[in-house]
Amino acid sequence: MVNVIKAPEPIAIPVAGSDDSFPVHRVFCVGRNYAEHAREMGHDPDREAPFFFEKHTSALLFAPAPDGANFPYPQKTSDVHHEIELVVALGKGGNDISVEKAFDHVWGYAVGIDFTRRDLQGVAKKAGRPWEIGKSFDHSGPIGMIHPIGESGHMAEGHIRLDVNGERRQDGNLNELIWKIPEIISYLSELFTLQPGDLIFTGTPAGVGPVVKGDVLDGHVEGLSSIRVTVT
Repeated sequence: MVNVIKAPEPIAIPVAGSDDSFPVHRVFCVGRNYAEHAREMGHDPDREAPFFFEKHTSALLFAPAPDGANFPYPQKTSDVHHEIELVVALGKGGNDISVEKAFDHVWGYAVGIDFTRRDLQGVAKKAGRPWEIGKSFDHSGPIGMIHPIGESGHMAEGHIRLDVNGERRQDGNLNELIWKIPEIISYLSELFTLQPGDLIFTGTPAGVGPVVKGDVLDGHVEGLSSIRVTVT
């Protein structure tokens, strides 16, 4: 038996400090997981149950600093926003993972950006429709090198920030996450059978805003390799 069309190329992200790569299975994202960001989006930051959406693996854009990568301004929008995030890479899967055991499933961490077509997302929200057109489009998930936990340790706190054209736009700390990483993994594992290779974008601090062509974005999480994205 042969494929009737060419099989898609597998998606893999390079591992920091080696020639290895991390094969990606799925990309999950957590919504409104920093209190100040929830407020700026007009929502109550209390610990309501976390919610999730997905990006296609093909949305990932490898953009390690210093050279980074180009982000082509997407179609059918005039309001693209940046959202800097810590990304968790899972090395083990499972169902009903306990909070106490959740860190055992983490392989490593990376810096990511969740680009959002905010105008299209807003239309979908008002109509009660899924967010995919606002969230899961080409190149909407820039990501940097993945660092194994043996190097980074488990990320419970640390500075997270995003600069646009050298000016600070987003500035926070991982300890401000409403739902902590073990809680995210545990809750998500009640909804899906998690798999090795799954990525989880863990949410963004306050300060999200629009980008335009020519902008240069520098994203940082303390202890990890930075990313750089140029809007073209």
